[in-house]
Amino acid sequence: MRFVVLALCAFASAASADESNWHTSWDGTLYGYGNRMGLRSDSVLNPGNQIARLPQRSDSAELRLNFKAENETIRLTARPIGLLRETHNAFGTQQRNEGYFSLWQARVRAAEGWNVAAGREVLNWGAAQFRSPSSPFYFDNGRTDPLRELVGMDALKLSWTPDMQSSANLARIVRSGYGSMQPDIWKDNWLAKLDQRGGEWAYGVVVVKAPHLPAFYGAHGQVTMSDALMLYGEVGSSAKAFALGSSADATQPFTVQVPSSRQTAALAGAAYTFEDGKSLAAEYLHDGHGYTSAQESAYFQRAATTPDMALGLVPRLLGRNYLHLVWQSNMMSEIGYWRLMYTRNLTDGGNELAGYAETVLATRLSVFALAVLPVGNARQESSALFTRSVTAGVKIALP
Repeated sequence: MRFVVLALCAFASAASADESNWHTSWDGTLYGYGNRMGLRSDSVLNPGNQIARLPQRSDSAELRLNFKAENETIRLTARPIGLLRETHNAFGTQQRNEGYFSLWQARVRAAEGWNVAAGREVLNWGAAQFRSPSSPFYFDNGRTDPLRELVGMDALKLSWTPDMQSSANLARIVRSGYGSMQPDIWKDNWLAKLDQRGGEWAYGVVVVKAPHLPAFYGAHGQVTMSDALMLYGEVGSSAKAFALGSSADATQPFTVQVPSSRQTAALAGAAYTFEDGKSLAAEYLHDGHGYTSAQESAYFQRAATTPDMALGLVPRLLGRNYLHLVWQSNMMSEIGYWRLMYTRNLTDGGNELAGYAETVLATRLSVFALAVLPVGNARQESSALFTRSVTAGVKIALP
């Protein structure tokens, strides 16, 4: 709260110097949707749903708004979220009602090419769809779930953009945004990022230093080979706050390393756009923080006796190598949109199929559905917890 008050006071003082020529706008979306999930009856990680207590049914109403006010010097933006949710499982019914800002920012043009900003911002970059190795904050960038809303990081940022080809950013990450896990590993971080772009290419490098972790180093880039083909990639080198060690020898217990050893994650991808606007993307991810095939197999064997530890300290991905495919319709279509996704864990052989579809019923009214179907057994990552998940609802555009 102190960070918010100080930031708003500083920018209110700046705003008083130039109150003319303000332009304001707002829009929003109202969602109503329900989810039905089929849980695995033979789950090793979550037997009888006793560990995770996942909801088998949930019904939600969510309002997402966008506000912007700006003049030649100052820009104020905010994205408030209001959520009403009721969940059901064998243990009973729970209600969750909350309101928060997923994003907010006050930005001042301090001089030609220089901007100073304070607020909550999603520090995400790169073209990857499956995971984003070049981002320390959003390895799961939310692009595999079209309904997911990312929450930004609370930060103070200085930006320099001398021309259309170059930019540099220095940020103090005050803390993670709303709903962050405790302890907050991103509290009091420093971030430096440089970007270069040309007519057919772009790349960026980033360094982040947390007080109690080795530095994170990341890079991302993309190049347009033709009107139809784009190649892209991301890489990151980091140590995690902790790592659940799983020896390939299943007779040995779990170990916890704090912090983990430094590992590298890298993604390579290609996207091809057809003449009718449909596109196909293929990505390969290697995550050095994941388990080998033998280590993952031993992980599930140990989980049979210690499922709370196995699930509570589960790595961000169990495997080391993944293939991800995306086949989608023209995103500029005015009548609807669909996306099909396929993910294969090359380490354990598990698969996951997912599909999203949205169609316009009226000028501001749409219906949508998201279905996820894991294909595998209880000892493979994608199918370890549930057998299916279906979400369907309506979306109303405001105003």
